[in-house]
Amino acid sequence: MDKSEIREILSKVAAGELTPEEAELKLRVLPFEDLGFAKIDHHRAIRQGAAEVIYGAGKTDEQIIKIAGTMLERGERTVLITRIGKETADKLTDALDGRFIYSEAGRAGVAGEMPEPKRGSHIVVATGGTSDIPVAEEAAFTAEALGSRVIRLFDVGVSGIHRLLSHAEEIMSAKAVVAVAGMEGALPSVIGGLADCPVIAVPTSVGYGAAFGGVAALFSMLNSCASGVSVVNIDNGFGAGYLANMIER
Repeated sequence: MDKSEIREILSKVAAGELTPEEAELKLRVLPFEDLGFAKIDHHRAIRQGAAEVIYGAGKTDEQIIKIAGTMLERGERTVLITRIGKETADKLTDALDGRFIYSEAGRAGVAGEMPEPKRGSHIVVATGGTSDIPVAEEAAFTAEALGSRVIRLFDVGVSGIHRLLSHAEEIMSAKAVVAVAGMEGALPSVIGGLADCPVIAVPTSVGYGAAFGGVAALFSMLNSCASGVSVVNIDNGFGAGYLANMIER
């Protein structure tokens, strides 16, 4: 339930279309609901503009299904679930009567409906290489689930800089850019020199031994000489996509 839905309930009470008791019933689950193994924050969309997101890793399929189903029953239209495999996604599809959209590449899904972008603006999600796509898809899918229009630019790393420069128009017109790269992590600095919007750098764990599972890329991004570059944690596509949507909104 978001702010517009609460305003609609209050307007109906004021117009006599809804009794105070009926309105109370609709609002009763605020601010959270205790399922025993989880406390669902139904107030999240009111405070932050987006509903609570389910982090799937470490949860059983039954727990994920129960949380997602409860959120839909309480009025959420779009419930984002991250870090889930295909087997879990199939179980969610069955349990939710097909009301589930899954990104196998991003290992994320939406219970309910995927919103249409409400703005004419866009964000860009770019990767240094093809191996970075899973993290980038998590970022892109997250932003789309929150209502952003996403332009994907994959495999445009600095080893072939002309590939990136051919997309300068999309980058320069974006509200935010998510730059995903492993190895030496140079892509965000280059994009930061082209864009006049915030650049969100995402180091990935892609690379050989001295990449140290993404630590080398993380340090490169933290030491970027380009202005306007911020950095999220290694492989944190979700955090980058969420932040990009907040900037775009």
